[in-house]
Amino acid sequence: MSDKENDALHFIDLIKRSRRGKFKIYIGMSAGVGKTYRMLQEAGALLKSGIDVKIGYIETHNRKETAALLDGLPVIPRRKLFYKGKELDELDLQAVINLRPEVVIIDELAHSNIEGSKNEKRWQDVADILEAGINVISAVNIQHIESLSREIKDITGIAVSERIPDKVLAMADEVVNIDLTADELISRLKEGKIYPANKIQTALNNFFKSEHILQLRELALKEVAGQVVRQVETIVQKSSGLKRERFLACIGSNANKAKNIIRKTARLASYYSGEWFVLYVQAPKESPDRIALDKQRMLINNLKMATELGGTVIRVRNRNIPAAIIAEAGKRQITTVCIGKPHISLIGIILSTGVFNELLKQLSRRDTDLIILS
Repeated sequence: MSDKENDALHFIDLIKRSRRGKFKIYIGMSAGVGKTYRMLQEAGALLKSGIDVKIGYIETHNRKETAALLDGLPVIPRRKLFYKGKELDELDLQAVINLRPEVVIIDELAHSNIEGSKNEKRWQDVADILEAGINVISAVNIQHIESLSREIKDITGIAVSERIPDKVLAMADEVVNIDLTADELISRLKEGKIYPANKIQTALNNFFKSEHILQLRELALKEVAGQVVRQVETIVQKSSGLKRERFLACIGSNANKAKNIIRKTARLASYYSGEWFVLYVQAPKESPDRIALDKQRMLINNLKMATELGGTVIRVRNRNIPAAIIAEAGKRQITTVCIGKPHISLIGIILSTGVFNELLKQLSRRDTDLIILS
């Protein structure tokens, strides 16, 4: 029996364990590593094993080898939509739920749906399908993970707009890395197996530089390894009754600093399989009538991002911010408080008033760790 058939049989075992659909994600460091190809191979193996598998949405990107694997696989017709004078197609969510296949293959997990669709994002469609008891196999690239977006931009210089919250990966029962070396991936690109000939040189000059690929590969490998660690720790926690880590990200109205604190706390919570919260303490100087509208909008966007990443948002009013942090940490049984690095001009004020020392003293009494994020 081939490795591909073994993979398919292993997934069949997962399918039978609960009524909610099982979720498998193939993850890769970039386009062209073979995620869609591998999904279609698995679909073929499942079909041969007698599993009712259907193609919900596949994007072959005109790659002949990938398109050839669609032969003989049952495909659910896409939903047609008119948008800005053009006919476009989308995953037909209702058709998938009505047909109720045992397994549905859905590509491009980070895709943004056309206006007028039930859900804004395809991962939300997948969540609905899983809730309906249908098993899903999907795929995503490492650069589409929300909490890694800053690192991805630092590596590649490109801001990726379509992203999935980290909680989507946490929903998965299996996360499988499709790995290639940098040389193999660049060879595939040069052979025209990833992009058309007129886009190859541009890709080589930008995203597909060897040093970029190596760093993205490292991120993908770490992410999948982290998923395995989290699954093991979750099982151990349940069986042993060990205390679960609980993180509290403390933010203000400074948009960039808050965004950074939220993303880093989300990564920490994900790594430790913990719960996490975002606390915004509204001091009198930040009341709606005193704070600029653009800052209010950015604050709302940051709190929305925190929710999408799987955090629970807490908003309180208090002129004494350290007291509010200590109170919420105690109420939520927080194990780690995460705060941003104070502005240099404020360090003297904080230390001189004893606020920072008081925060440390109170948290240490509760056996709570404090992390200062850069």
